[in-house]
Amino acid sequence: MTTSTPVEHLDVVIIGAGISGIGAARYLKTENPGKTFAILEARGTSGGTWDLFRYPGIRSDSDLHTFGYEFKPWRDKQSIADAPRILSYLRETVAENGLEPSIRYHHKLLSAAWSSDESHWLLEIERTDTGERTRLSAGWLFNAGGYYRYDEGFTPRFEGRDRFTGTIVHPQHWPEDLDYAGKRVVVIGSGATAVTLIPAMAGTAAHVTMLQRTPTYVMPVPREDKLANGLRKILGDERAYALTRRKNIRKGLAVWQFCQKFPKTARGLIRYVNKKQLPKDYPVDEHFNPPYDPWDQRLCAVPGGDLFAAIRKGQADVVTDKIKTFTEKGVLLESGRELEADIIVTATGLNLQVFGGAKLSVDGKPVILPETVAYKGMMLSDVPNAAFAIGYTNSSWTLKIGLLCEHFCRLLSHMDTHGYDVCRPVLADPDMPTRPFLDFAAGYVQRALDQLPRQGDRLPWLTSMSYHSDIKLLRADDITDPELHFSRAQVREAVSS
Repeated sequence: MTTSTPVEHLDVVIIGAGISGIGAARYLKTENPGKTFAILEARGTSGGTWDLFRYPGIRSDSDLHTFGYEFKPWRDKQSIADAPRILSYLRETVAENGLEPSIRYHHKLLSAAWSSDESHWLLEIERTDTGERTRLSAGWLFNAGGYYRYDEGFTPRFEGRDRFTGTIVHPQHWPEDLDYAGKRVVVIGSGATAVTLIPAMAGTAAHVTMLQRTPTYVMPVPREDKLANGLRKILGDERAYALTRRKNIRKGLAVWQFCQKFPKTARGLIRYVNKKQLPKDYPVDEHFNPPYDPWDQRLCAVPGGDLFAAIRKGQADVVTDKIKTFTEKGVLLESGRELEADIIVTATGLNLQVFGGAKLSVDGKPVILPETVAYKGMMLSDVPNAAFAIGYTNSSWTLKIGLLCEHFCRLLSHMDTHGYDVCRPVLADPDMPTRPFLDFAAGYVQRALDQLPRQGDRLPWLTSMSYHSDIKLLRADDITDPELHFSRAQVREAVSS
């Protein structure tokens, strides 16, 4: 007779020890202290994006008074902060809340299978340091790994790439020993990564060129929030942080709404600011006039106008053209111009990957994400006891994460109060029209729409991108909903009967 090794059971398993996972764990430990939980982190350290990315100048593109947690004041004088400061803030959060023992490093979720008979998830896990396979049982699965694929960035196929005799680097895998001092650098791309890299490299490299196919809206913002820093001296950290957070939430919302309502005026104002920042007679319309309206894609913030300063000093320039082929010496453009380079940086974007690439199934049937509809932007139709945390695309990511975590904890408390074990969103109208989960024109989103869940045309199946709407939906409104079905575990029902 043989006996199998018992599988450890936890009430909640959180995937990812980045900004979302750390926040989720803190809320869970505070609001539901009786719950057992663990954070599975595939890498050997916490911090997620802010530890993974090591390229020069890496920083936030949102202010830390809204990108930070509501429960933990941001005390640094930088408002648009660099990665080491953000990473320090995250690890302080881990230490202050005693979360380190709950993080299981080098644990990558491979698959999660829900059993209705057992009313739990069975997780298949790989130890990324040893290759060992292990299992866990969980009442709830909470995916806090975001939607970026951590092991692979997006690089389009470039003709002649193998001919280039210099160095090619993707920002997601920046070599620690890369020496770009005195080198000619071409950065392919015009998004947040590119506009961060270029001014950071410009003072050391011989010259840096931003090669873009399509311009992006770029706006200078203060690196420090003088009002916030002044309020801290008068009111102290916590009160000043709360006030600054409310101010910046309203300011961000006002800017976004203005751009949506008056796109032509917004375009004109952005162009005016850009023109003031750039050298006289600079071709603004060629390099800083996108073909889409403001906030159809995310605006790129440049703290202190550092990108524009590098252009004014002649340390950097912008070229708007299409690549014909790589050459031995650099990049040949469709216009016939060749950009010579020692280093080419492919800041061409990221790949999306929901649930970290793990395979989900319910009672043996695979969960096909594009066939599901997102409930309140945090659960999937017909998938029990599984939540995910995806933040805003038009505001600070963490604003929504905080609300989702609060709502998740309220949901667990509601189930405990009423003796429920299982919670499953079910569409009342299976024929409800649906649309993509993220209504966002950014390339990294558009490339992955066929891999993401859908959203509906009405609540609670809409995926809100409004903090104030979500305050009502996730914080103020009741947990119960006709399309959220609760039940007791079948095993418990059998025992009680």
